[in-house]
Order: sequence, then structure tokens, then C-alpha cells
Amino acid sequence: MNEYNIYCDESCHLPNDNADLMVIGGVTCPKEKAEHINKAIRDIKERYGVYKFAEIKWTKVSASKCDMYKELVNLFFDNSYLNFRAVVALKKSKLNLEKFGLTHDDWYQRIYFLTLREMIDIGNKYNVYVDIKDTKGSEKIDTLKNILNNVTSNYFYEETVKNIQLVRSDQIQLLQLADLLIGAVSYKNRGLKENKAKIELIKQIEQRAGRSLDFNSPKDETKFNVFKWQPREA
Repeated sequence: MNEYNIYCDESCHLPNDNADLMVIGGVTCPKEKAEHINKAIRDIKERYGVYKFAEIKWTKVSASKCDMYKELVNLFFDNSYLNFRAVVALKKSKLNLEKFGLTHDDWYQRIYFLTLREMIDIGNKYNVYVDIKDTKGSEKIDTLKNILNNVTSNYFYEETVKNIQLVRSDQIQLLQLADLLIGAVSYKNRGLKENKAKIELIKQIEQRAGRSLDFNSPKDETKFNVFKWQPREA
């Protein structure tokens, strides 16, 4: 039985943020390799004159540091044991949550579960680390634990997912790497083109992944998997 860490983040997750999609995703890393990758990310930062504990994230991608972010992308693809999955939830404006007796948070939790479900194999053990986004973070984590318990009759969470924990992204390098990849998926699927460095980085990710970030990946793709979801009403 192997043990893995999953580092999760999200983009455009608020109900009224002027984006008609939400992206939830995460990077999976064997627990025994996590510190090695965290150190490798810190080393890359220092080579480019960035303080090793400064936070890297998609919103900071710029022409002056584009080469550093490209090296971080290569770090992900060059290490075969690192995997990524993202769910792109489209057409937030078309959601009819009241029809199904759901709140925005209920829907958010379902997309989170949809993301994690395909990242977890029964027989292994997982620690899930979720970036703190707002004051409701601990409440959302408790709800997510309950969903995992209810859906799998307690087996999934108790035996497979050992722990789901809120953490700060500025303290964990792998969580920052997850933010970078999720940001790229979100930017591509929103059709944004203003930042040339971000477009260049997206092209590199697509070249390494072997497909466009705005298409569904084959179901058996585990290295870089993107799944696009939309409401029935759409």
C-alpha cells in the first residue's frame, strides 16, 4: 500500500466573480517524494533570484520571470510520479441550484468530490491538503469529509483518505505548483489572451501534455487530466 499527498486549489470559485466557470484541481505526489519536490521548487526560485519562501502563483506570471515558471512546468512533467487533474465547471450563470434544493456551497462540494474521485485509488492511502481561501474553509472541509463518507459508506474516507487538512499555500511549494497549473487551465478555458507570458506558458504546458487545455482528456490519462463539466440546463 502506497501513500500519497494531494495538493488542491481552485480558481473562480465565488458565485459572483465575473467568471462563468470554476476550476478545481490538484497535484498528486508520493508522500516520500514531497520534500524532494518542495526543495526542488525552492532551488528553482533561488536560481532566478526569488526568495525561496516567496509564493509562486498564476497571478504572478510575468515576462520577467517567465523562464522560471517554464522550469517549474518542466519539473512537473519531468517527474513521472507527479500527476495533475482539474475539473472545469462551465456556465455558472446557467446553474439552477434552487431546482435541486442546493446552495452554491453544495455545488462547490460536488465539484470538489468529482475532482478527487478520479485522483484516488482504493488500496492506497491519501493525505489531502486544501488551500485556505476564506473564513468558511474549515466548514467546507467538514462538509467534504461528510460527502466522502456518505458516498462510499465510510470506506473511502476512513480507509483511503487518511486526512483532509486546510493549509496556507505560501507554506507549501507543491500547493503553489498546483495553483500555477490550475491557473493555466482556467485562463485557457476563459479565452483570456492579455498576458503574453501566460499564453507562452500555456503553450508549453500543452506541448508537454500533448493536448489543448480546453479539451477533455482521455479518461485513462493520469499525468495531466482535464475534465469539463456543465449543468444539464446548459
